[in-house]
Amino acid sequence: MRFLRKLLLISVLLIPSGCLYMDTKLPLDTDVSVTTLGSKTGVSSVHSILWLVAWGDCGVEAAAKNGGLKVINHLDSHAFQILFGLYTRIDTIAYGD
Repeated sequence: MRFLRKLLLISVLLIPSGCLYMDTKLPLDTDVSVTTLGSKTGVSSVHSILWLVAWGDCGVEAAAKNGGLKVINHLDSHAFQILFGLYTRIDTIAYGD
């Protein structure tokens, strides 16, 4: 019985949160107290399937180009993951004018 408790505790501590489903949005800026978003938004993405193949460009330059941005005021990151990364999408979201 003691062994099972230890095994359960170890497995709970080692499994990361959001391992079955994760959909989070995080700021990439550190100076958010003076942030203005702007009138345009651009998004760039990278995708991964089965931990074997990945494609895309989630860079800031690609996000600015996709949104027609000349000036970037703020950046966010959006991560979506299903079943330990069986499918993963990471977006860079750029706000500006």
